[in-house]
Amino acid sequence: MKREDKEKQVKELNEAFNSCENYYLVDFLNMSATKAVELRKLCRENNYTFRVVKNRLAMRALKDDSPENLRESFQGLTAIAFAPQDPIGLARLIKDFSVRHKVLNVKAGILEGQFLSADRFKEVANLASREDLLARFGSMMAAPLMRLLRTWHAPLSGLGTLLSQLKTKK
Repeated sequence: MKREDKEKQVKELNEAFNSCENYYLVDFLNMSATKAVELRKLCRENNYTFRVVKNRLAMRALKDDSPENLRESFQGLTAIAFAPQDPIGLARLIKDFSVRHKVLNVKAGILEGQFLSADRFKEVANLASREDLLARFGSMMAAPLMRLLRTWHAPLSGLGTLLSQLKTKK
């Protein structure tokens, strides 16, 4: 590979690392070309990026303040999956693809600027989606108001029942 090409790749990776604070390092050993194309297509459809990188070039492109554990994860075959918006969705996509095809292994990652080990990745992949969490939060916020409404409604309902019983007796 020519020096200019290497410099171009380092610059592109540096921009990707700086613009995206959510990414996972993936070991794709024993992955066939058709499966790699399928994974890239899935990532593209969901607005994620999946790039196979050379370890030395990726380490040059990393920020100087990146965790040492992350630098140690650049061993063997490495691909980087970038998630600009929904890191949990990408984690779920990688986990599902890995379970289906038994080819991917997540080495490490950065989630919201924090180092993420391979063990913690499984926890992240099992989280609910952002929309689900917002819906749960909304229902928890509305629950006290609903209870208050039912409390205020109970005497009126009881009065209506009492009046209808009085009407049927007469």
